[in-house]
Amino acid sequence: MTAPSATARPLFSGPAGSALLVLALINLLNYLDRFVVSALAESLKRSELQLSDTQLGLLMTGFVVVYMLASPFFGRLGDRGARPRLVAFGVFTWSLATVLAGFAGSFIALFLARAVVGIGEAAYGTIAPSLLADLYPKSQRGRVMAFFFAAIPIGSALGYVLGGIVNQAWGWQATFFIAGAPGLVLSFLCLKLPDPLRGAQDEGVAAAPSGAFATYGDLLRNRSYLLTILGYAAYTFAVGGMAFWMPAFLERVRGLPAAEATIQFGAIVVVTGFVGTFAGGWLGDWLLRRSAQAYLWLSGVTAILAAPLAWLVFTDTRPAVYLPAMVVAELLIFASTGPVNSAILNVVKPGERATAVALSILTIHLFGDVPSPPLIGWISDLSSLERGVVVVPVAILVAGATWTLAAWLGGRRERRAS
Repeated sequence: MTAPSATARPLFSGPAGSALLVLALINLLNYLDRFVVSALAESLKRSELQLSDTQLGLLMTGFVVVYMLASPFFGRLGDRGARPRLVAFGVFTWSLATVLAGFAGSFIALFLARAVVGIGEAAYGTIAPSLLADLYPKSQRGRVMAFFFAAIPIGSALGYVLGGIVNQAWGWQATFFIAGAPGLVLSFLCLKLPDPLRGAQDEGVAAAPSGAFATYGDLLRNRSYLLTILGYAAYTFAVGGMAFWMPAFLERVRGLPAAEATIQFGAIVVVTGFVGTFAGGWLGDWLLRRSAQAYLWLSGVTAILAAPLAWLVFTDTRPAVYLPAMVVAELLIFASTGPVNSAILNVVKPGERATAVALSILTIHLFGDVPSPPLIGWISDLSSLERGVVVVPVAILVAGATWTLAAWLGGRRERRAS
């Protein structure tokens, strides 16, 4: 049994609840902004910019690379500086860059604007989770992170929808203006966010090292942390590859019309993402009363269960089999979103949480959704897309096995210490 480190309270009450709502809304805009470019791809090709497919792909690559490389820098600042001001800077920067993208008159200008979005999102993405961890006790962090990260499927889908509607009505420039403007306003609300002491909701936690090298050394010696983010990298590899190739797979291999393939997969992602993320967060907090390793056990078991279902999605041609398998697999995959991010925050010292999140962001993208789409494409070119996508269930199984190992080792270490 594990006792909560602080008194639990209603999730949305007081300054902490207001901060959670504001940061979750901003996170929704975060993912909307990331994926709105995908909805504009064909318009950008036909526009005066006349972008090639390679240039369109580079817009996402440029963002991801800058986002990865800037994250450790802002993670370090987030563990030492005033977090509300850093978050406000990040939100304002990425929102302004999105608005300026609407004025781009060349590929270079648009590429630079999207790259700057990566800087802003790095400041926000590394610091917001650590801030929430210091506003809520350990017993509630699964639900908090589930609410915060539910923005991933919802914001991503809104990026496609908003991009399509606004682009059709007013053009691609207006889409960037409308996508970026709300963040400029919300950035000022960030200045009013509370900034509790590091570790305010944790009891008896050792202080973090003061130097950057000492902090990274501490993280790299933390076996639970390393296994958690390595499992997260395998998970991101699978999710990134599936998100990129699934509409094409449904169209090319399963024979669905293009519009139906996109809408069908998008609808499944939105519903399963919302339900799975929230269910996983609540279940993780409930199980935490019984095991300190509950978040990792839940993440590991759900991923292991999802792997064979994902295999059916890609290998069984019957809609009556692969569609239900896709729904259940997605539910299980999204169930780990809140727990695994809570686990990352819980297995490190409060004074190094932003740095830990930053190193996690760098790792999961570098080894996850950066290589998986081109790797699947390469296998497809050599043989077929049907063979290329089977790396997805394998990666899901690796993620589940890694998280399960981390949970087992953590429990064994606790038993030896007691």
